[in-house]
Amino acid sequence: MELTIKQRKYLKAIAHGLKPVIMVGDKGLSENLRTETDLAASHHELIKVKFAVGDSELRDQMIAELAEPLDLTLVQRIGNVAVFYRPRPASYKAGKRTTLEELRLPKG
Repeated sequence: MELTIKQRKYLKAIAHGLKPVIMVGDKGLSENLRTETDLAASHHELIKVKFAVGDSELRDQMIAELAEPLDLTLVQRIGNVAVFYRPRPASYKAGKRTTLEELRLPKG
């Protein structure tokens, strides 16, 4: 999904107050980590992922490897933290006690 400048700015403002929900360590991207990232993106739409990897080229590669198969859009990357956005699927159902609030992106 391609975001406009206005949409990206809006998402960055929301993401500023978020804490990372996924932490990627030295072991890299496991199947369990991808599954948890997929669940977090389905539930939250906008997520922060922290990469505890020393090499910047490896970190950029991991960001791309995580985003591509899960259809995540990279909103921004600052240092070791990346912010991803993916609209919640229409078929996603939350638990009984959870209320989901949909992000409404500005037009154009």
